[in-house]
Amino acid sequence: MAPEKLNNSTISAMNLSEQVFVSSISFWEISLKYSIGKLSLNNILPEDLPSIALDCGLDILELDSNTMSTFHKLPRISHKDPFDRMIIWSAISKNLTLISRDSSFSEYEKFGLSLMK
Repeated sequence: MAPEKLNNSTISAMNLSEQVFVSSISFWEISLKYSIGKLSLNNILPEDLPSIALDCGLDILELDSNTMSTFHKLPRISHKDPFDRMIIWSAISKNLTLISRDSSFSEYEKFGLSLMK
């Protein structure tokens, strides 16, 4: 995690929250990009990331069958990345606030996404 990339209000909200999740989808995306050479990691492997996240006090949001089977309900708009779209749908369907600096995510706020930048 890179706290220097988060604004003060986001850091405060995370500190006040009982739970902060990292999506298991993020681990999948990192592992995929690592395997095809689009991502390099220093002194760790992708399989180390879940335990590092837990050590940092994050909980892991697993991808469950209900979230996967209802994914079709997420409107197809300009954002095409399947990893991001599943993270967005996970947040919407579980009524969680998503933290992202990706400006295209805001398109999903009208569909129920609670977004913090």
